[in-house]
Amino acid sequence: MIKKSGLKQISKLVWIVMLLLCSTIKIIAQNQNIKNDVFWDTKEGLPIYSQGGGVFKFENPKTGIEKYYWYGVHYEEAEKYRKEPIITYPRCTFKSITCYSSTDLVNWTFEGDVFTDENAFPDGRKTWVGRLGVAFVKEMNKYALFVQHGSQVLVLLGDSPTASFSWHQKINMKPWIGTTNTGDQTVFTDDDGKSYLIYSYGKGRNKIYVSEIGVKDGKVTILDCTKVFQGESREGNCMFKYKNKYYMAASNIYGWDASFAYYLVSDNIRGPYLPTNDMQIMAGSTEDYAHVTQTGFFYTIKRNGKETVIYCGDRWADFAGNGLGYNQWFPLSFDGHKPYFNSLSSWNLDEKTGDWTVATDNNYVKNGSFEADRNKIPSNFKPIQEQLLGWKTEVIKGNPIQVKSEISPQLNYFNTENDRKEVIGEKSLNITDTVDFTREITQQITSSSYVALEDGVYNLTAKVKNSQGFSGLKMHANTGGVNYKFSIETKNTSWTSIRISDILVKNGKITVGFFANGTANAFCLVDDVTLVKK
Repeated sequence: MIKKSGLKQISKLVWIVMLLLCSTIKIIAQNQNIKNDVFWDTKEGLPIYSQGGGVFKFENPKTGIEKYYWYGVHYEEAEKYRKEPIITYPRCTFKSITCYSSTDLVNWTFEGDVFTDENAFPDGRKTWVGRLGVAFVKEMNKYALFVQHGSQVLVLLGDSPTASFSWHQKINMKPWIGTTNTGDQTVFTDDDGKSYLIYSYGKGRNKIYVSEIGVKDGKVTILDCTKVFQGESREGNCMFKYKNKYYMAASNIYGWDASFAYYLVSDNIRGPYLPTNDMQIMAGSTEDYAHVTQTGFFYTIKRNGKETVIYCGDRWADFAGNGLGYNQWFPLSFDGHKPYFNSLSSWNLDEKTGDWTVATDNNYVKNGSFEADRNKIPSNFKPIQEQLLGWKTEVIKGNPIQVKSEISPQLNYFNTENDRKEVIGEKSLNITDTVDFTREITQQITSSSYVALEDGVYNLTAKVKNSQGFSGLKMHANTGGVNYKFSIETKNTSWTSIRISDILVKNGKITVGFFANGTANAFCLVDDVTLVKK
């Protein structure tokens, strides 16, 4: 028989266990994972197709519940590429504008197609549809969706965030900016509820504008036009607000490919944006072109005086072939008013507090699949580039690496369709030369001011395919004065996984890389390099 005192102790123990269990469940529920470099699904397991869009917070008029609503475009090629990412598609076919909802910015539910191809082309002529955002227009109690449609801007109206949006009017932008169309565009909603169209000049995209969205003569339209930038051509124009300052962000004009993330800062949404007409490169985005993305849109979480800005990048992999996943999201950090891009493959977000942490399965290698570089490297085309982003190649013996050189080795290889069945994306590291060569390719990985490379045990992995003709070929790592290596002893005619296990990282620093000593025309291809903590 158990005495009352014993029962009390057991009850107390059970209560403590239940409290700890509830706390654990709460942490898991609130601190949820955002994983990049993969295709995303809804919480019901459906594919997410949302490109060139934006996230907005609205109160559903039918339920009174406030949610996040994510709108974007579903292209036919996005389905094909997701199913078999071995072909890069030359054109895009509009299917619909999709709407997803969420309460935590991590788990999404498909609400439906709010606009489809059946309604998009009333004259039967198909055209470009993309780059969009949604604003609530209080004067009409309507939700207005602004989307590029051919050579003009189409305005669609809906009665609720998830309703079918119907054709309202098309705006010819020529009276405003001199071209009928915008360049890239997004919608930004300020703290006072006013919404703005953020867009660039339709030709060359060397100017950026801000226009308030409102009602004139019974029509939802833009009310004004303020030019806030004129200089180098930019695309992916979008805006965020942090601590009462406005940030105008954009990417380079690289087609579907990725680029640095650029920004300007102002105290007023109309400007002046500083430094004047001189967009700055966002720190942290330089080693992998903002984790192989273009600027897409931002969302700022505001909780108890704390602000957390999420960079929501577009990866147009279906049309650029540059990896997996279309949506790549990252937390920004700030040094005063200077934003810092945290290039993470996996991180956790607590939407209720705005707190974020690096996930245990984050890959610390930058440009590990060699997809950031848009051309053959070295390249004398835009951008002129001698080295692979994030990597340093040292020629110990062999032909020098030079832009505009007929004998320079090509540092990256363009994968075939068969290669892409085994490795990610269009490109891989290319270690070869037309003469006998010795070469070392390295990347130094260290803690940043915002993301620590924690001391501990890590695994370094890669995939390789190589010929004969090497007297030395290895993957290696050095940390805390200790060298680790994996020697590749034989020819690998198909892609083979290699690994160095149990690397003890010390002092928040490690150098990883590859060494090759080969005869003329021997080659080794490397792809999908990862450094993950055990």
